[in-house]
Amino acid sequence: MPENKGLLKYWAFDEGAGDRVKENISGHSDEIYDVFKQPKFTDSRDPQWRRGVSGNCLLLDGYSTYIAHEDRQGDGENRPNSLSVGAWVAPRSYEWGDEGRLSAIVNCHDRENNRGYLLGMYRHGAWSFQIGLESGEWVELWSPDGYELRKNEWSCISAVFDSEQGMMKLYLNGDEIASLALPAGAKIAPSLDRKLLIGRNNESLRLAGAFQLHMFAGLIDELKLYGRALQAEEVAKAYRVICDNHGGKHPELAYDEIKLDRTPLLHDRHRPQYHVSPPAHWMNEPHAPVYFNRKYHLFYQHNPQGPFFHQIHWGHWVSEDLVNWRDLPVALAPEKDHLAPDGIWSGSASYDSSGQPVLFFTAGNNSVTPDQSVALARSTYLQDGDSDLVRWIKHPEPLIVQEQGLGLTRDFRDPFVWKEDNVWYALVGSGVEGAGGTALAYISTDMIHWTYKGHFYRADFGKYSFLGPIWELPVLLPLGRDAAGAEKHLFLISPVGQGADVEVFYWMGTLDREMLSFTPDQEEPQLIDVGDFHFTGPSGMVDPKTGRAIIFTIAQGERTPELEYASGWAHNGGLPLNVYLREDGRLGIEPIQELQSLRGEQLISITGKSLKETNGLLEQIRGDMLEIRLEMKIDHQGRSGIKVRVTPDGEEETLLYYHAGKSLLAADRTRTTLDPEERTRGIQGGTLELHGENLKLHIYLDRSMIEVYANGLKSLTTRAYPSRKDALGVTLWADGEAVVQSLEIWEMKPVWK
Repeated sequence: MPENKGLLKYWAFDEGAGDRVKENISGHSDEIYDVFKQPKFTDSRDPQWRRGVSGNCLLLDGYSTYIAHEDRQGDGENRPNSLSVGAWVAPRSYEWGDEGRLSAIVNCHDRENNRGYLLGMYRHGAWSFQIGLESGEWVELWSPDGYELRKNEWSCISAVFDSEQGMMKLYLNGDEIASLALPAGAKIAPSLDRKLLIGRNNESLRLAGAFQLHMFAGLIDELKLYGRALQAEEVAKAYRVICDNHGGKHPELAYDEIKLDRTPLLHDRHRPQYHVSPPAHWMNEPHAPVYFNRKYHLFYQHNPQGPFFHQIHWGHWVSEDLVNWRDLPVALAPEKDHLAPDGIWSGSASYDSSGQPVLFFTAGNNSVTPDQSVALARSTYLQDGDSDLVRWIKHPEPLIVQEQGLGLTRDFRDPFVWKEDNVWYALVGSGVEGAGGTALAYISTDMIHWTYKGHFYRADFGKYSFLGPIWELPVLLPLGRDAAGAEKHLFLISPVGQGADVEVFYWMGTLDREMLSFTPDQEEPQLIDVGDFHFTGPSGMVDPKTGRAIIFTIAQGERTPELEYASGWAHNGGLPLNVYLREDGRLGIEPIQELQSLRGEQLISITGKSLKETNGLLEQIRGDMLEIRLEMKIDHQGRSGIKVRVTPDGEEETLLYYHAGKSLLAADRTRTTLDPEERTRGIQGGTLELHGENLKLHIYLDRSMIEVYANGLKSLTTRAYPSRKDALGVTLWADGEAVVQSLEIWEMKPVWK
């Protein structure tokens, strides 16, 4: 048979540029919908085109890219008795599959009324062809186990509905893999009021008011619809034709052709450029820092499908200096197993008995109770020399499962594991029913079998109810010895749940290794950062190169889902911080010194000036990627500080200040932005006791990110999203007299290119 007999629709996707794609049978040009065609914060661009199995192909981002094609099935031959659908697809990620719905590859269906057809992908790469029959029945044919669509690889898929024979079939790479018998003469009930959609489900669910679920993420090429049932030899021949064009082999796909691409976001005027961030889409806390083979690795909670919370993976960066990072492929993802099919949540990294890196993570499995456990993944470095630690193999069984009868909530997550003298210690975040959050302690001599030791530390929930019913992300770091020679540790937690103040709280105190318990030096929890929910999700490590204790955090974006949809990204990491024990017994915090390597031109360096003199020199200083070091001698009890992101007329500005009379470090964002959609409003701040010292502010400005470090004692992390592009000025400000002891400002270079 001629291969184009009965061909109803054919998209070759060979355009390679532009925002329209031609359907070759009708000659109709369809619009490609994509959020960056008319972006709000960055340069406009076409949808992303890549090399396909034949010519070019289209890359769909998973949340905004799709094609809508008018397809009146009731007209003439557009209402066939039989139907065949074929395409080459390469998924980049899998959705969770809310309510059992598919991420559509192509569809024109009305599931509620059992009409039309749908070809799409489900959880963990399973795929299905589904049709509504005129008899009123909805029929589904699924790929069997072992025939899932593999991520980052090309697959040739075909689905056939044969009305005359009463048969549905699925083909993968030219071979039949599934069939389903139907009544002979059965016909598809047309869905006349729906458009044919490519890459988006006709009946997708909405998330957070802004996002459509059930959209395809990855490459699509050579999409064809036939008004007849293709025979097995035709399907096999079509597959071989493409392979013949690739030297007789199945087409290979280079990772760079399908990976998330950060270059479209480099010009986003609000996206930080020297802070860690995913290439695109959503992230939450960075975690599991580890140093191996002269490289630092840092992982992060990530949704590769779009800039929203869903189907959590572990993203991955690598660096040689903790400053300049490279994106690596997703390290861990939910898989079709009994370990973690529903989420790979936060954890930590350590080393096995041979010094190889291992990852401890929270395994999400909704089919068991409790649905969270501690699991392990090992690097393949010893087997394949994978120096970037791209590949990880999960241990098949959970390591630590919540014991019954302990009076705990169902929450059991975020293992923090460290090794000392061939003994492994673990803290797991949880909560006691009605009695507040806790960190549970475990010990192991082989890293696989763990013994429960009890509660590592519990605060007085009645007295400190803001610590919430659950503690997440417990971290313990050594601080060295105090003036009396006592060994001190830093214990960090992040409270969540009803009534919780979601910040990073800490205690300094003493570790009892025998009991595996912690005794704080003072009962009241303290804050590292006073920026109000912009410094959360702690993780930490002891740097083997320098011996420093370093913590990493997530810098929350504080934006609406609508703005995150429009921008294509959500959240980034904070700067790495060195924490240490000061001579006065207080906790010291400083950004790591390696950040100085990002300094570009020094814009100003002055000493001993008045505010008026200084502001005269600052009139020509402008920027949204700056490092600022300021020391002021304050002779009044009011406010003194610096304004950043200032427009020439002062209409927009963000004031960072210290109120001496109130011992308050704060950010005033009442004039930060004129954009009514942005949430950045009000005053954020907290207590800072200077005890007569000059005010010393170390500020990192990175587009929307603002980090203030005051006298090595406290930080204030906040956000600013000015509406005006000229909000780039810097001005000093005070209620009374103040002397500028010193001021230095540098331009900062990006780490992403």
